[in-house]
Amino acid sequence: MGDLISGTPTMTEPRASAPITQDVLTLPRRLPEGGRLNLVGLTREQLRDALLAAGTPEKQARMRVGQIWQWIYHWGVRDFAAMTNLARDYRAMLADRFEIALPEVVTRQVSADGTRKYLLRIAGGHEVETVYIPEENRGTLCISSQVGCTLTCSFCHTGTQKLVRNLTAAEIVGQVMLARDDLGEWPEPGAPRNETRLVSNVVLMGMGEPLYNFENVRDALKVVMDGEGLSLSRRRITLSTSGVVPEIARTAEEIGCLLAVSFHATTDEVRDRLVPINKRWNIAMLLDALRDYPRLSNSERITFEYVMLKGVNDSDEDAKRLVRLIRGIPAKINLIPFNEWPGSPYERSDWERIEAFADIVYKAGYASPIRTPRGEDIMAACGQLKSATERARKSRAAIEAEAGL
Repeated sequence: MGDLISGTPTMTEPRASAPITQDVLTLPRRLPEGGRLNLVGLTREQLRDALLAAGTPEKQARMRVGQIWQWIYHWGVRDFAAMTNLARDYRAMLADRFEIALPEVVTRQVSADGTRKYLLRIAGGHEVETVYIPEENRGTLCISSQVGCTLTCSFCHTGTQKLVRNLTAAEIVGQVMLARDDLGEWPEPGAPRNETRLVSNVVLMGMGEPLYNFENVRDALKVVMDGEGLSLSRRRITLSTSGVVPEIARTAEEIGCLLAVSFHATTDEVRDRLVPINKRWNIAMLLDALRDYPRLSNSERITFEYVMLKGVNDSDEDAKRLVRLIRGIPAKINLIPFNEWPGSPYERSDWERIEAFADIVYKAGYASPIRTPRGEDIMAACGQLKSATERARKSRAAIEAEAGL
């Protein structure tokens, strides 16, 4: 702990007591045999392979990929019959062999502040939540990567739900497409081009740990970032991880989006309790991986997310220790007032305490915005997501015992 407090953490081996994370539960869902193949979520290479397997001549494959891609991801078309620049018999073949399928919207709630929360049903009857947050000059879509979560962070409502399975690339991309449906954001043929993007930013901060579903998240973001479709810049996409150290460098190399880290504590003792993955990859190991992050620069800073918990991690000493820990890492600190949920064992830090913490961080040279809580009235705020099918309440005593309080 001395190295941590001095601000010069060193790589250490995992402690012997570190539990093995439930990786076995994150195996990909086995798709049903037979039936039509969903084209949503396939990368361009995967789509080309699927069209070739369906009999598309190799000389035509690249052109057909481009045509179908634009229909699905630029125009938002779901019916092959509407793809009018394809021959009728080719459209019939597509309809026979493939489908364009999205998750089902079960409920749609709109907060007093304009935040929208969607409860989505996916294959197997499971449910996940997606949140759209409108702001004055942008709109951020918070998407999920798993049904439930394996990490059991004690302050997070989603963490009280057991992990069921990973989302497929189709289910991840489908969240973006459904939000565009609801917002009426697909362009209309013949209408003037509208450069205003209602979904201008995407954050993987919903249900689940994205880096425990790396391949599906990577493939989905390739689709979302493709310039001829949904066309969101990689710098408008932020992936948030709790600290899956072995996958952090891969995120820069294979995805290239911005990175956020759910940090939340300045000592291993506290972070072990708040973010149990810390028992496997502790603060020193995490910060070493971030210092080596391939895309690290002043223009592409790492965001440290820090939820403010009253009497737990919000002291002046915590703030000073935080800036010592991250010294030398281009970063901003996103301070998140804790969003309470039924049975929560924690309370939100007082506003004066949050501002004092932010002031220490700011004076040390780091941007320290305090996130405005959004969508609390519909349980859509950070850390509150939890699907309706898994809504059974634990007693406060049970939650506190799990949190080590």
